[in-house]
Amino acid sequence: MRTTFLLACLGVALHAAAQNDTTRIPLGGNAWTHSGRITKTGLVAGWKDATVYFHTAHTGQVHLVLPAGVTAMLNDAAPPLNGRKDWTITDTGYQKVTLSSSNGPALQALCITGATDAAFTPNDEGNFFYWGRRGPSVHLSYALPKDARIQWFYNEVTVPVGQDVQGSYFMADGFNVGYFGMQVNSPTERHILFSVWSPFNTDDPKAIPDSLRIRLLRKGDAVHAGAFGNEGSGGQSYLNYMWSAGHTYRFLLEAQPADSDRTVFTAWFYTPEDGRWRLIASFSRPKTHAWLTGLHSFLENFDPEAGDKTRYVLFNHQWIADSTNHWTPIHRARFTGDNTARKGYRLDYAGGVRDGAFFLKNAGFFSDRVPLDTWFERPAPSDEAPPAIDFAKLP
Repeated sequence: MRTTFLLACLGVALHAAAQNDTTRIPLGGNAWTHSGRITKTGLVAGWKDATVYFHTAHTGQVHLVLPAGVTAMLNDAAPPLNGRKDWTITDTGYQKVTLSSSNGPALQALCITGATDAAFTPNDEGNFFYWGRRGPSVHLSYALPKDARIQWFYNEVTVPVGQDVQGSYFMADGFNVGYFGMQVNSPTERHILFSVWSPFNTDDPKAIPDSLRIRLLRKGDAVHAGAFGNEGSGGQSYLNYMWSAGHTYRFLLEAQPADSDRTVFTAWFYTPEDGRWRLIASFSRPKTHAWLTGLHSFLENFDPEAGDKTRYVLFNHQWIADSTNHWTPIHRARFTGDNTARKGYRLDYAGGVRDGAFFLKNAGFFSDRVPLDTWFERPAPSDEAPPAIDFAKLP
């Protein structure tokens, strides 16, 4: 099936000739610029370059109307065009429109006529221009033995060279009340982050009653600890550690029910650079008496300006152990996505098994997505052995 598109309405308001089947793509949630500024209303005047993305399941003719002084390319096809010209979309999936100008005017939207299946972030309801520009978060929910009393969760994480994009959080050891993984915060700062949510539901850590606060029991050398908010609240700790892409890092998490009213959660991080386990932190959570449940890993981009860049990560050698230190491997996981993916606002997500390990991939507008809720099984090597950890020697 071939579809005719009209890419118009790039000005402050919709073009008067826009037809009833015109789809309006707001730039505030679907564009990026490296030489200007984007707000929720679109491109601010004065930009020099911008890219806009949408996804389509059809091919067809494209008609683009541009303001004076603005040129454009579709999917990096040269030469740039100005005025009103025709293009042909030959492949389905994500389409990239690159805009250029010496002093670009304020622009609100890009419009398509006939592409009723176009996928993009349509509006800012629920703050989705922010979430849409961040891109979809993706997860692996691990299949666990029924009624398991899980005290320990071990996982290994490898970020391939070139995939350590700024704004990425490669979360290794997630559980029902917290998460533990590694981030790229800036060109000079990377964190090993461990957080535990309070049982009191609020985004303001100052609102938590004293009896329901997460208590820091101990932390490792050079580890920062405090409170966090804005996505639930609780206790947070991080080590500023310049981990390297291409290396494999090990994560170990423990849950220890301390009495009838609290559980202690402790996280350790193994650095291959010096061959040792490092304590990140130990938190006491009130109103909790439980072993580890809801084990998972995830990949997210927390920087909206980096939502046009792809990153992926490998997770391997997942193991759990009970209170007697009996280890059991994990081989199955379900691939899921967040609300940005579920709503179909962003379709650049994938997960599964690669090179013998589970993998997750998101953002950057790639088109080979993997269906959500698919189950995957990583192979069990014949020489698979549990991690060699001397628990008594952990710091």
